[in-house]
Amino acid sequence: MEINVLIDEDLEAYLEAGWLEEVARQVLTAEPARSDAELSLVITGQERIRQLNRDYLGRDRPTDVLAFSMLAGLPAEGKAGAPPFVTPPDGVLHLGEVIISYPQAVIQAEEHQHPVSKEIALLVIHGVLHLLGYDDEKPEKKRRMRAREKEILPTIKVD
Repeated sequence: MEINVLIDEDLEAYLEAGWLEEVARQVLTAEPARSDAELSLVITGQERIRQLNRDYLGRDRPTDVLAFSMLAGLPAEGKAGAPPFVTPPDGVLHLGEVIISYPQAVIQAEEHQHPVSKEIALLVIHGVLHLLGYDDEKPEKKRRMRAREKEILPTIKVD
């Protein structure tokens, strides 16, 4: 499995790329995903995630996590009717990209009264599950996704 982690320069002091990679790997192992799976994980700030949320979902506000799936048959998250991404014929299972707002994770961790690392882990789990085809738009699917998140979280080391 290949997991590419990019942390905005001004946020590098708050998170370790190796830990983020391990969290994503735990989700892929729990599902289980193919061993040739590849994804990217980006940790960014409020303004960048707001811009992405506005440009791709039409929601002009910050959010906690965005997931852009590249799996064949799954539409790219974004405008309704968006075609699926075209994947390169390299034999690698390109899952897509998960983008997390670190400042939003801090806000939510304070609201839930748990460590920021737990909130980040939850957001990584949520985003990777979206890449793997989980959906939370309808109540039943949302319950299924939340249950899976709760099953995976105890396998993740958080502070």
